[in-house]
Amino acid sequence: MSEAAQVVLQAFRAVEERDYEALITLYHPEVEFHEAPSLPYGGTSRGKEAVTADLGWLETWGPLQPTDNERRMDPQIVSDDGRRVVALYRQRAVDRSGRRIDLPVVGLYEVRDGKFAKAQMFHFDTAGILEFLAAANA
Repeated sequence: MSEAAQVVLQAFRAVEERDYEALITLYHPEVEFHEAPSLPYGGTSRGKEAVTADLGWLETWGPLQPTDNERRMDPQIVSDDGRRVVALYRQRAVDRSGRRIDLPVVGLYEVRDGKFAKAQMFHFDTAGILEFLAAANA
């Protein structure tokens, strides 16, 4: 496993553990995040300052992931060329009524200078995510 894959897995672990200090230390100064524009936290953030200030993902999913089970992402490295890493993982959550979501996501990541430099997520079912979030926030 390359250093790039190890950095990506460290980032997953930090997100699962809600250890944002550890996550931020992994970020490259020019880090970029790209999410589906249709999602509430969607769009593009560029630069460490912008990425760390954008709390949309955490504000959306934090209340819906109250336990380790919902935060568990089970990342699997699918491809690793030493700079770009493709990972398959799970997006899980539970709402107040007990309704659950558990969908696959593919992420394309880039590591530069030993730092997490780019993330682009491809969700299996953005419509299902939006439906779940709408019901959870009703």
